[in-house]
Amino acid sequence: MAKNKVKTGVLDLLKGKFLVSGDAPKNWLFIIFISFLATVMISSSHSADQKVHRIALLNEEVKELRNEFVDMRSDVQQLKLESSITGKISEKGLFPSETPPQKIKVKSLNVEE
Repeated sequence: MAKNKVKTGVLDLLKGKFLVSGDAPKNWLFIIFISFLATVMISSSHSADQKVHRIALLNEEVKELRNEFVDMRSDVQQLKLESSITGKISEKGLFPSETPPQKIKVKSLNVEE
């Protein structure tokens, strides 16, 4: 008897009798509510996926910019070396001084007023 009741309940569910029975408006409202929640959930997951992809792209861009920064910094350090500066200046006809600079010492004068 119980087996027959379960079989009848499953068949009624598959045929959709719950949608046309006496309390059908309550069932329809519940189905619409579940459909709305599913739509919101799907939309939310798509939004999260887009954000994950955007974060991955930005991380790649940060890596590229960091590599570019390191390359530029090493180039600038090479340009600041004395040997590279004297090489560029010698092309224009300027050469470093042969005599080293001399230190000038000034003694303070004690002037009494």
